[in-house]
Amino acid sequence: MTAIEKPAPHLYDEMLHSEGVHAHYQAYMQWLQNTPDATLEQKRREADTLFRRFGITFNVYGEEEGTERLIPFDLIPRIIPAAEWTHLEHGLRQRVTALNRFLHDIYHDQEILRAGIVPAEQVLTNQQFQVAMLGVDLPENNYIPITGVDLIRDSNGEYYVLEDNLRTPSGVSYMLENRKMMMRLFPELFLAQSVAPVEHYPNLLLETLQSASDADSPCVVVLTPGRYNSAFFEHAFLAQQMGVPLVEGADLFVRNGCVFMRTTTGPRQVHVIYRRIDDAFLDPLAFNPDSMLGVPGLLSAYRDGNVILANALGTGVADDKSIYPYVPDMIRFYLDEEPILNNVPTWVCRREDDLAYVLDHLEELVVKEVHGAGGYGMLMGPSASKDEIAAFRERIIADPRNYIAQPVVSLSRSPTWCDGAMEGRHIDLRPYIIYGSDVKIVPGGLTRVALTKDSLVVNSSQGGGSKDTWVLRH
Repeated sequence: MTAIEKPAPHLYDEMLHSEGVHAHYQAYMQWLQNTPDATLEQKRREADTLFRRFGITFNVYGEEEGTERLIPFDLIPRIIPAAEWTHLEHGLRQRVTALNRFLHDIYHDQEILRAGIVPAEQVLTNQQFQVAMLGVDLPENNYIPITGVDLIRDSNGEYYVLEDNLRTPSGVSYMLENRKMMMRLFPELFLAQSVAPVEHYPNLLLETLQSASDADSPCVVVLTPGRYNSAFFEHAFLAQQMGVPLVEGADLFVRNGCVFMRTTTGPRQVHVIYRRIDDAFLDPLAFNPDSMLGVPGLLSAYRDGNVILANALGTGVADDKSIYPYVPDMIRFYLDEEPILNNVPTWVCRREDDLAYVLDHLEELVVKEVHGAGGYGMLMGPSASKDEIAAFRERIIADPRNYIAQPVVSLSRSPTWCDGAMEGRHIDLRPYIIYGSDVKIVPGGLTRVALTKDSLVVNSSQGGGSKDTWVLRH
């Protein structure tokens, strides 16, 4: 077995510490030391072949030479001990509960705005705020049945929430496929260790979606923009795993205030739509009139309570990066509790003092667009050139409301199989939370890996990969 890099003193290493190996990694490390490098390299090639054969890909916009790309899969799992996971579960449950309360509040009584906890102007003028949702009552006041929360660890091993994904959180299919791949390649590891399962996620999701409707046998569908969408594999995968139809907008129509699906045996009423389309494209009669992806009349049927959308319209206002700094205050306001999981310190450029600080320290900070995703529209100050910083400065000055900034957090590092050797790479973690009559979290999540040495950008669209996440049962 090849040597493993020693942990860097200024970073938290998931497997190693200054005295040796973390206790929850010791059984795995023993296996690793007895496994030849050639075996691992062979397994890596086998994984690539299988992922390509099964079509486990994502699409990349703007690439001419074929749009489909494999998300690189790393063989070395990220392992989380049971007690640590319990702490994360409590924090995630608390956070998602508060965010759901916030969404119901801003579309109804707006108590948090009247109390001055969150600036009203920042919510009511937000481009993700949907006036059409004002006063609309949802079953069990549930706006976010599906949530993904991005977690990172700092140099002390402390977890922080980096961002909340409430609109159409993606990546859960890769979490499930990574586990299947590891069990196929290394069945002996799962016999030797008690790893909590994740494969029941599609059943939990289907049960939650069905329970949102009061129909006797609710019809659930997955609504996709189509095969050219970057996450189309996931849309098709989840529909297949739940055993429900995968549909595009043209497959649905509205009649007498209800939504129907075209089938070979005639129209069938649809009760729940797990939509993977942004708000603006869902209904050309209500939003973007040029949209070919949505369903004319869908908003009216939704507002009348004749169909459920998961997630609800207007949830994007709560995962806007300029709203993120207020989530700890939401937890205190709605739940009367202190946050279990902390935010990363954040400067909101729409505030005059914050803007002045950010402009004076651009070379030290990470600057993000408030509606940005996928690692796009960011400035990584410490690694940016003077010209890049100067250009970004002008963009911020021109539209400060569009940006937030954070200190560079040195993400924890995990041993990763790179080019036939074990090297440390930075990682994050996206657990998936299913919010229904109660909160359910599959143990683990998607661990994303920055495969470029020393890079802190883990997004698949920016060349990142992923690895299996093991939560030990004891």
